Amino acid sequence: MDTLNIAGKSYNSRLLVGTGKYKDFAQTRAAIDASGAEIITVAIRRTNIGQNAGEPSLLDYLPPEEFTYLPNTAGCYSADDAVRTLRLARELLDGHKLVKLEVLGDPDTLYPNMLETIKAAEILIKDGFDVMVYCSDDPIIAKQLEEMGCAAVMPLASLIGSGMGILNPWNLQIIIENAKIPVLVDAGVGTASDAAIAMELGCQGVLMNTAIAAAKDPVLMAGAMKKAVEAGREAFLAGRMPRKLYSASPSSPTNGLIG
Repeated sequence: MDTLNIAGKSYNSRLLVGTGKYKDFAQTRAAIDASGAEIITVAIRRTNIGQNAGEPSLLDYLPPEEFTYLPNTAGCYSADDAVRTLRLARELLDGHKLVKLEVLGDPDTLYPNMLETIKAAEILIKDGFDVMVYCSDDPIIAKQLEEMGCAAVMPLASLIGSGMGILNPWNLQIIIENAKIPVLVDAGVGTASDAAIAMELGCQGVLMNTAIAAAKDPVLMAGAMKKAVEAGREAFLAGRMPRKLYSASPSSPTNGLIG
């Protein structure tokens, strides 16, 4: 079976979905169900998973028994903050090791600060975490993160929350061709065709939040993203026909025509 394999575990869905920006936890649950996602990301600094006693908890709507949680460090601007946040997540989730690391460079673009990201990744890997890392689409950086021991690299398609889609497919292609760990597009997906393109390029999966949560109908968009990821993966496995410039080729046979 064609599964996504991360840190020794297999998943049927190649769509990873965030849990922020929805109107309430009920809508979050409905969208996650429609997406078919098995891995869900949680911004520890913004979502209650037990650290705020007496408040509604995401755990009540999306039980860890049903989903693989992927705590992330959204809102962190230094390696120290990121490490501290994920250690807290590990305590809250009973020793959970799979995490998403992102260390941002500035609040306007939310572009990753790769120096701080690498520093945090080194600490977390030594501390026993399985690190999926949000990064720039620099092939050299992506390879360094792999060689350090990251469980997956997740280059941005375009800026977080921009919905601009894949702006540099060529860099993504280089990263994919040279990687021995999963490569997932993270950030910038705006609609279903963006997700399909990422999968057609050979990405192992796509991670998104705003593209679903900010849609006019998040639940319907979640279903569309599920189909797009599946279709893109199948197209990649099938192998597209070669591109031909000015080389017409009839779609039906030319032999045996009535003369």
